[in-house]
Amino acid sequence: MSQTEIEIGTQPECWERAVALAHRQDGPAAALPRPGERVAVVGCGTSWFIAQAYAVLRESGGQGETDAFPASEMPAGRPYDRVVALTRSGTTTEVLELLGRLHGRAATTAVTADPRTPVMQLADATVVLDFADETSVVQTRFASTELALLRAHLGEDLEHLPEQGHAALAEPLPTWLTTAEQFTFLGRGWAYGIAQEAALKMREAAGAWTEAYPVMEYRHGPISITGPGRVAWWFGDPAAVPSGLAAEIARTGGRLVALGRDPLADLVVVQRLAVALGSARGLDPDNPRHLTRSVILT
Repeated sequence: MSQTEIEIGTQPECWERAVALAHRQDGPAAALPRPGERVAVVGCGTSWFIAQAYAVLRESGGQGETDAFPASEMPAGRPYDRVVALTRSGTTTEVLELLGRLHGRAATTAVTADPRTPVMQLADATVVLDFADETSVVQTRFASTELALLRAHLGEDLEHLPEQGHAALAEPLPTWLTTAEQFTFLGRGWAYGIAQEAALKMREAAGAWTEAYPVMEYRHGPISITGPGRVAWWFGDPAAVPSGLAAEIARTGGRLVALGRDPLADLVVVQRLAVALGSARGLDPDNPRHLTRSVILT
């Protein structure tokens, strides 16, 4: 079993710890955005997609205006009360440079896995999820755990999540799924961030041809790529698939996947699929091509 598979398998327990941490009186609440604050959330790669999901959840939940940016693309002159930086390694160049530029201009919080890294000195406040840290290059449990923490901090009831995660780990991957040649991931609202993360996992671990779209945008051109042997994967309640979309996908000859669990739990299935596809193609999921655990630029 690869290290990536081991880390994928520990996610339900990490989620439970993150939810418990969010509810502790001495937990991370003081470091995280307060209701009414104008907030920007930044990250790179996986962290940017998690930032997008959190931004939608926070703003739609009435907590305050919330934007998400890649750390390298945050607008220079836009004022925020707080900037939250998501960084597993705590060493990503773009994140550290941004925190340095923001010093004295906005309160900053970093959510990280490693308390021995430069981000601990550059951010005004930090939340350390060292129990969810990973040695693998491909992010799985840290990203999902930080989103579980952020969702719990917003007041969301996540009692269902660990059980759904265990179910996602236990179910077999059907042959028609492991032999598909192309995947398009679809989401609405915060689940669109999860769809983008799912596509990234498949590219990183399996070198697979994947795309991701807001579900209504999928009809405006991208559906043309779907066909026999190809999959359109919906993150969310199957009953919430937009009217007529399932029939449109069926007419292409493609297959619609709609598992119906919490999008974080369904992401676990994609993570497992990515590792299985990569291994079948002779790739090493622990050492994906052209990637390192942290992007550090000279």
